[in-house]
Formats: sequence, C-alpha cells, structure tokens
Amino acid sequence: MNALEPDQLIAEAKRQTGAAADAAALADAKARFLGRDGEITRRLKSLSKLPADQRSAAGQALNSVKRAIEDVVRNREHEIEAAQLDARLAEEAIDVTLPGRGLAAGGLHPITLTLERIERIFRSIGFDVADGPEIEEDFFNFTALNTPENHPARSMHDTFYVDAGDEGRRGLLLRTHTSPMQIRYARMHEPPIRVIAPGKTYRVDSDATHSPMFHQVEGLWVEEGISLTDLKSVYADFIHRFFEREDIDLRFRPSYFPFTEPSAEIDMRFADGPLAGRWLEVSGSGQVHPNVIRNIGLDPERYVGFAFGSGVERLAMLRYGIGDLRLFFDNDLRFLRQFER
Repeated sequence: MNALEPDQLIAEAKRQTGAAADAAALADAKARFLGRDGEITRRLKSLSKLPADQRSAAGQALNSVKRAIEDVVRNREHEIEAAQLDARLAEEAIDVTLPGRGLAAGGLHPITLTLERIERIFRSIGFDVADGPEIEEDFFNFTALNTPENHPARSMHDTFYVDAGDEGRRGLLLRTHTSPMQIRYARMHEPPIRVIAPGKTYRVDSDATHSPMFHQVEGLWVEEGISLTDLKSVYADFIHRFFEREDIDLRFRPSYFPFTEPSAEIDMRFADGPLAGRWLEVSGSGQVHPNVIRNIGLDPERYVGFAFGSGVERLAMLRYGIGDLRLFFDNDLRFLRQFER
C-alpha cells in the first residue's frame, strides 16, 4: 500500500470500506487507513524525513487524502445504518390492512365505587363533602381533636411523621384519620354544619384486615338542639341504604375517643347470609367533646355536635363479601374485573 499514489489510496479505501458488510468490518477497514498504525498515520510520521522545503506541500496533500478517506468511511457508515434500518423495518413490518384490535373498556376500583356510593347517600340528606391535605399539621390531626400529648396515637410506632418539628414542637405527619378536615371545614363555615370527609389515611399497621394506607369517611353534624338520637337515625339510614336492605340491626356500644363524649362503637348484624347473627364493628362515633367545639370557634353551651368515622375498605368488604383487605391493593385484574360495570 506504501507505493500507492494519493488517488489510488482513496480508491483503495473506497474498495475496502465498500466491501465492509457491517459496522465491525467497517471499523477494521477504517483502522487500516486512519488508525494509530494505519497508512495515513505512517505517512504523516515519515514527513520528518523529507527535506524541509517539501514537508509543507506533502503534509497538505496527506491531510487532503485523510479528509477524503474520512468522508468515504462516514458515507459507508450511513449506508450500513440505512441498510440495517431497512432490514429491521422489513422484519417488523405491520400489516396496516388488518382490522384494529380495539381497547377494552376499563372500570372503577371497588374502593372508588364505595366512596362514590357513600358520598351520594350523604349528599342526598344534606351533607357536604370536604377534602383536605394528606400531609397534616399535628394541631389539626391531634391537638384540636382533644388528643393529649401522651396519647399512644402520637407515638412514632403508630404515626408516620414527615417532620418531627423543633424544640419539642410537633411538626407534619401523614394524617391518621380524616377528622382534621372536620376541624378545617367547621372553622370556615357557620352552623348548622353537616359534612363528611372521605379520603386516604395512614397508620403503621399491616395484615389481612389492616393496611398502612387505607380510606376513611368521617362525618360531622354541629347545630343547636341535636342529640345522639340524630346520630343514630342518620347512621342507621346510611347503613340501610348502603347495603340496600332493611334487615340490619345496629347497636351502640360504649367506648372511648378523645374527641367525643360520650363515645360509642357502632356494630351491625345481618339477619341472613354468610355473616348472619355476627355483630361486626363498622364505626366509631359519639357526641363531639366540648373542647373540640371550642377549638372550632363555637360555644359548647350553645352548640352540640355528633361525629362518626367508618373504614371505607371495611364497608366494601362487607358489601362485596371480600375476606382479605390486601386484595384491594394487589392490582390483580382477575379480582378488579369483577367490579366493572
């Protein structure tokens, strides 16, 4: 190759690169001309042996040949890439004359269906629906709801804290219930106040009947002259309409919650079916504690309130006969497609 003139060298480069069938073969051909030990590199190194008055012209001629060979290699690279693309397009060709496959219609998640049903029932009896932040202030989540500083719910073992705060001041957390929205809503509205607050809540818990993230619906009614009788009638009406059957018994069992006094757990019992005769806990409830009434800016001597809170997943499990809470979060289409409508 040393004896080749510049035009012959370019022609030989065209021949060898043209014979390269793929990128690897082209790289070998390129190295023979432009690599560290290639023909052009050797000739450039030998320029130092020429007389001084010949070096400039010889160097310019070699650089011209080098640029020409680089163009040859570049053009062949484009040809190989285009050929590979054509081959791939031919292999993956799509027959556009085939009929379309179409997309199957989706469906709403059973929890979404349950929330819509709950909201629809309470709207029909004059309740507003409120939504609020899931990252909540400690004041609204605990303090305004009459939860003492030493209450176990404030522990890191039970609550997901986002910011523990400074100098003993508690900071931000993932709300453990939707009751904080009751406080926020009541502070922005004048009595009578009728509102439910459905949404996601977070607690450190996980098994077949508990999840670290779950849904609750909290209800609040504040007005002059109401009593626990109103609470019982509203919740009984809700349960009968939610399950679409009248043969459901309810009982109010004394309990304790910091934000209500007196407080009661609400249990229900079906007259027939797989769960017939069993008392099942479905809600906590009670008359709003005077301290909570004060925290929303009202006079507890004048205004009375009642509140309740139910787990949405629990209601959905009872309505649809689901035995494991985790099915709601597994994203198993075999399970979810049962609820398409």
